[in-house]
Amino acid sequence: MLRIWGADLKLPNVITSGRLLAAPLVTILLLQPRPTPRLLAFVLFVLAALSDLWDGYLARSRGQVTTFGKMADPVADKFLLVSALIPVYTINAQQMEQGVLPIFGVIPFWVVVVLLGREVLITFLRFIAARSGQIVAARGIGKRKAVVQNVFVGAAILWVAFLTPGFKPPDVWVWQWFSGFHGWFVTVCLMAALILTVMSAVLYMSMFSRIFAGRNP
Repeated sequence: MLRIWGADLKLPNVITSGRLLAAPLVTILLLQPRPTPRLLAFVLFVLAALSDLWDGYLARSRGQVTTFGKMADPVADKFLLVSALIPVYTINAQQMEQGVLPIFGVIPFWVVVVLLGREVLITFLRFIAARSGQIVAARGIGKRKAVVQNVFVGAAILWVAFLTPGFKPPDVWVWQWFSGFHGWFVTVCLMAALILTVMSAVLYMSMFSRIFAGRNP
């Protein structure tokens, strides 16, 4: 049987690997200072984020849950988050005069630190556990956190794309209404992502502490 990075070439694993490959393309498109590539980055990001739900469903429904999938799936999620969030933050920090997010103004640096810091910490602990033979797959709250984070980042990609010089909005009245709604949507999703990020970090830390203490997680 064909293998990918040492794992059986099952469809869920192929989809997960595709998400890993899509992440740097999102970054490349976002770094183009034109509306069209950034809108394409949004489409690619959404497809990659949806693939996270698809590969998990296929793996469970087909009985194709593998060690590779358990390890690579959360890594792919984090890689996609980093590849989109850092350029979005950098671009948005330069757009203060063009559009202001409710409450925050622009995406704050501390938000990026909290979101990415949690991912680095949990990934590190997951690999430490794997070295002792404990494969820790993504839990329910981790998946919900990932979904909300993806909604926030996807909405933020659209936000920076619409503020990119050269973007021509449609009807002015409709655009003004949508822009106001979109700004609040990004803000609410940001706050929800923060809450779930902190909650999932606390629960994962508790689980890893039991694993490292030799107790049933």
